[in-house]
Amino acid sequence: MKRAVIPSYFHCLRCHNPFMGFSPKCLSVNFSSSLCSTDARPFPDYSPRKPSVKDSDFVHHISTTVKQRCTEPLRRILKPFESKFKPDHLIWVLMNIKDDYKLVLDFFNWTRFRRDPSLEALCIVVHIAVASKDLKMAHRLVLEFWEKPHLDVGNSFAQFTERLIYTYKDWGAHPFVFDVFFQVLVEAGLLLEAEKLFDKLVNYGVLVSVDSCNLFLARLSNSFDGKKMAIRVFRKYPEVGVRWNTMSYNIILHSLCQLGRIKEAHNLLIQMDFRGSFPDVVSYSVIINGYCQVELIGKVLKLLEELQRKGCKPNQYTYNSVISLLCKTGRVVEAEQVLRGMINQRIFPDNVVYTTLISGFGKSGNVSAEYKLFDEMRHKKIVPDFVTYTSMIGGLCGAGKVVEARKLFSDMFRKGLEPDEVTYTALIDGYCKAGEMKEAFSLHNQMVERGLTPNVVTYTALVDGLCKRGQVDIANELLLEMSEKGLQPNVCTYNAIINGLCKVGNVEQALKLMEEMDLAGFYPDTITYTTLMDAYCKMGEMAKAHGLLRVMLDKGLQPTIVTFNVLMNGFCMSEMLEDGEKLIKWMLEKGIMLNAATFNSLLKQYCIRNDMRAATEIYKRMYAQGVLPDNNTYNILIKGHCKARNMKEALFLHKHMVEKGFSLTAGSYNALIKGFYKRKKFLEAKKLFEEMRTQGFVAEKEIYDIFVDVNYEEGNWENTLELCDEAIEKCLVKKTSLFIDTL
Repeated sequence: MKRAVIPSYFHCLRCHNPFMGFSPKCLSVNFSSSLCSTDARPFPDYSPRKPSVKDSDFVHHISTTVKQRCTEPLRRILKPFESKFKPDHLIWVLMNIKDDYKLVLDFFNWTRFRRDPSLEALCIVVHIAVASKDLKMAHRLVLEFWEKPHLDVGNSFAQFTERLIYTYKDWGAHPFVFDVFFQVLVEAGLLLEAEKLFDKLVNYGVLVSVDSCNLFLARLSNSFDGKKMAIRVFRKYPEVGVRWNTMSYNIILHSLCQLGRIKEAHNLLIQMDFRGSFPDVVSYSVIINGYCQVELIGKVLKLLEELQRKGCKPNQYTYNSVISLLCKTGRVVEAEQVLRGMINQRIFPDNVVYTTLISGFGKSGNVSAEYKLFDEMRHKKIVPDFVTYTSMIGGLCGAGKVVEARKLFSDMFRKGLEPDEVTYTALIDGYCKAGEMKEAFSLHNQMVERGLTPNVVTYTALVDGLCKRGQVDIANELLLEMSEKGLQPNVCTYNAIINGLCKVGNVEQALKLMEEMDLAGFYPDTITYTTLMDAYCKMGEMAKAHGLLRVMLDKGLQPTIVTFNVLMNGFCMSEMLEDGEKLIKWMLEKGIMLNAATFNSLLKQYCIRNDMRAATEIYKRMYAQGVLPDNNTYNILIKGHCKARNMKEALFLHKHMVEKGFSLTAGSYNALIKGFYKRKKFLEAKKLFEEMRTQGFVAEKEIYDIFVDVNYEEGNWENTLELCDEAIEKCLVKKTSLFIDTL
């Protein structure tokens, strides 16, 4: 049973005096036409059918009996009257006992257990309940009527409204009764009837409370068309005297944002101050979330500043929206700063916030930050759910740490969490990217055994993995299997095949497949063109790459930063560094947001040329443009400085990258170890060598030779033999097996 919403206030339409509590100014004259204006229609005088002399005696006898024996059960004392009791008797008895509310309810319940009361009698009891301040009972009685099965809504609405108005003047004359009826109509989903009631009451000079109007707005806002109707009602009702409050505005702000009319919502927020309804933290949060949805970070930050300037604290909803947007736009470090600010304000983040950040750091390849947040969650007794685990697994797989991802996957089962298709697909994709197709297909089979259905994304991951290994024929067979299962390949699937064909150097076939895509209605996208451009760039055919870019632009496809980075990489591989520098300048002039990968290609080429001065200048320019280095940036520079014997710079960069949560690659470990060894810094070299082995990286044979000799000279026979075995296993055996695989 839903409780009635007790209105905070409502207005007399004639004098606009607010009715507060249960002693409104105009109630004493029952809204008669002699009030503030004669425009409103008077309520009708109540005149029930008069009883006969015989009925009068019978009613008097019942009334006297129930009053005198009120402590006894009605069931017993009214037993003698049951056979002669008629529906009209109920109303006549109520006239005699209406001042005793408990007795009214008891008598009404006694009669309705025998037969349904008339609509007039029901409305009378509702009036008495409201006059007795029992809104909950009034609400329940009205709701029970409207919950009757097979109710003819149209006729019932007309009859109930007519009876409620007809009985109003002599049975309580309290306007809250209309609020109760209005609320029940709204809760029952009879929104058109609620609006008709509102309009009808306006004719009698009564407005339902703003709380009830808010309930109406909120219910309308549950559907797309309803939102539009809510906005219409919001504009219309002030014309007849409704005074909207902050909650009313918040409902409409939310509706406007959900309809994509964010600018209109923002203007309404500004107008609130001038209309006497001051915006609160919810008002601002709604607009902030609206701007977050369309990724206008500048507007979001301005509104946050304005909110705090007004002395309001952002709530969890506000923080969640901002963190989500920052993660979505790749500004994960700033998102974490917002999280820390949230905690400082003693607003405690939930599972969703942590999962959003974990996913953001996962996409940026910052695994250590992922683990830090994951551990922080568990320390704060915030239980990670399967979405959190899936985000962690996706991030680890994206960073190539499939072994760690598999451990977390197993941990899910131990915690009683069931992975879904998304979890399995994330891990399958990780194995495919690592080239471990046997494990990927094993997981695919396990997924099917558990009753989960692989989707297009799952198959696309497998196809992509096969194509990257040059197994395009097997990938095509998988496409056939996919079609047999009723799954339609999408653009991503075709892009995976095109990428595979480009990998094996069959660019001509890839171009043909792109034409087939076009004919089949799977229109090539930016990724399709970028993949083919990359193939041409790697072949040194920059003119053809430019040609594809022109075709792409002619078709109205917008190049992404990846497209430009492919061109940059092409220029660098073709040793056209001046063209690369020109491309960066052009991108900045056009307002294209650069990322670390844009600069990494140039950095790599300058490091290969041993021109560390130019590489350092590029690194400084990155910071000047607000582009933060990524894992690859640090590893390129460390290897470059090691090669140039700038070990002090290499060590500084290593320390800096660790602080940022990035990690060395096997190549960087090898470069640092060799660099330290050549500078006779044996302890530093040894420490890095042990760290490298702990991380599971394979050192070069030259590195093993160094430490085998060192341990031999120091007389550490056990360590010498262990390193010899490890070198044979990891350097010689693996090379031999790779050689056999190529035969």
